[in-house]
Amino acid sequence: MGSNSFSLGSFSSCLLICVTLWSEQSCGLFGQSNRRPNIVLILTDDLDIMMGGLNPLSKTKKLIGDAGISFTNAFVASPLCCPSRASILTGKYPHNHHVINNTLEGNCSSTAWQKSEEPQTFPALLKTYGGYQTFFAGKYLNQYGHPGAGGVEHVPLGWSYWLGLEKNSKYYNYTLSVNGKAQKHGADYSKDYLTDVLANRSLEFLQYKSSYQPFFMMVSTPAPHSPWTAAPQYQDSFNNTKAPRDPNFDVHGKDKHWLIRQAKTPMTNSSVQFLDDAFRKRWRTLLSVDDLVESIVKKLEARGELENTYIFFTSDNGYHTGQFSLPLDKRQLYEFDIRVPLMVRGPNIKPNQTSQLPVANVDLGPTILDIAGYNVNKTQMDGMSFLPIMQGKINSSSWRTDILVEYEGEGRNVSDPACPLLGPGVSECFPDCVCEDSYNNTYACVRTVAPSANLQYCEFDDNEVFVEVYNMTADPYQLSNIAKTIEQEVLERMNHRLMMLQSCAGQTCRTPGVYDPSVRFEFNPRQMFSSHSWRLGRLRPK
Repeated sequence: MGSNSFSLGSFSSCLLICVTLWSEQSCGLFGQSNRRPNIVLILTDDLDIMMGGLNPLSKTKKLIGDAGISFTNAFVASPLCCPSRASILTGKYPHNHHVINNTLEGNCSSTAWQKSEEPQTFPALLKTYGGYQTFFAGKYLNQYGHPGAGGVEHVPLGWSYWLGLEKNSKYYNYTLSVNGKAQKHGADYSKDYLTDVLANRSLEFLQYKSSYQPFFMMVSTPAPHSPWTAAPQYQDSFNNTKAPRDPNFDVHGKDKHWLIRQAKTPMTNSSVQFLDDAFRKRWRTLLSVDDLVESIVKKLEARGELENTYIFFTSDNGYHTGQFSLPLDKRQLYEFDIRVPLMVRGPNIKPNQTSQLPVANVDLGPTILDIAGYNVNKTQMDGMSFLPIMQGKINSSSWRTDILVEYEGEGRNVSDPACPLLGPGVSECFPDCVCEDSYNNTYACVRTVAPSANLQYCEFDDNEVFVEVYNMTADPYQLSNIAKTIEQEVLERMNHRLMMLQSCAGQTCRTPGVYDPSVRFEFNPRQMFSSHSWRLGRLRPK
């Protein structure tokens, strides 16, 4: 790991200025202040679980997964960076935080977001009411630092110390906001490689923070997001690795929505070579993340703080490389894009645990607040705390059975000159005219995980009013859409449950998906999207 150091004196001075002191108010809201746990959240960018994304992270799996609990059914509320990160911070589904894509117009780090949502994020609650000293380093939201939203001078509420990356993931030649002041970095590995910079700033925070307050630390790495720039010592790793050829690799999705049906099967040789190369590069960037995790765990251990610290490791969304002949991206409803790694270690979590109960990224904020002793029912969060699961105090009979996934597709107003036959409304297109997104790639899904059902049900806001349904037990690779063959009663119930979730807020999002067998519901997917006035126009210039 490079040195990447700057003045430790200025760092520690800044911490002394920024750290919030204990108050009687914080103790009253959060309960007893003595020895409250510390919390660390390590968030990766585009890390999949379905294609072996954890394979390069051997130290992470040992130090967090083996030392605690791994969730095998962890999902995101939206398979795109900014809406997903907004869900993590707010504990809300996209239809409640209103961040729908990675653009400023899509509410990504906009002034509206800053006014309406930032004051109620879980870090803001930890700092304002809980007396936690809070530290952020890395990628925040994709448009953070945009001149139209306050530039890098804007420091989001809730952070004692702020080291935010301007805009999207990079590894070199980027700008950081250090407590509101721009700090430019170049391309010298020893000083500028972002994953290492984040690691070293994190270690300095742990060294110089106050010992009289609990802390929350969020480290948000660029890896394994493009441009997939590995550290020099890892650039020759995995040279013989290829993207996995799972059963849904380079298979035509003939029974899926239009965007999947337009993909060319088999893929061109150039697309296959490109995705295999990207797969290797992604894994190489993760080796530095593995080093980062190891350095933080060792630092906590050396300071005698590890046993009183919860460490979360997860991702903002999954990824695909060749599934259903889509070269690479996220943005789709399928397991490879919506399912993510989630591992947690900490006090009262027994090692080597695995849970199959469904959890989502909207649950991270409520769980962290619960750890800190804050009553989640006092918030407007849609998620629920899974701390009882980690402590072995809850089972499937008393836990929710389903999770909502929402995505608003994006498309250009004009046709791609290289692909005129596709017409307007598509985006993220490859040279062979395979497009990864479109304005009518707009959908909502209910993902059900229960002893009696392991299903995914999705509806599209398009002219077809397309429906996709998958039996995940019989068809884990989602090869067969059973929407036209499944029992009508199941369609009616899933349609009804999806409408309930898409209009839920707070407590109503946490109700279990239980149905009265004596009640029949009308099956009408056209009802789904008509009531959402917050949605933007379908066609947007990129």
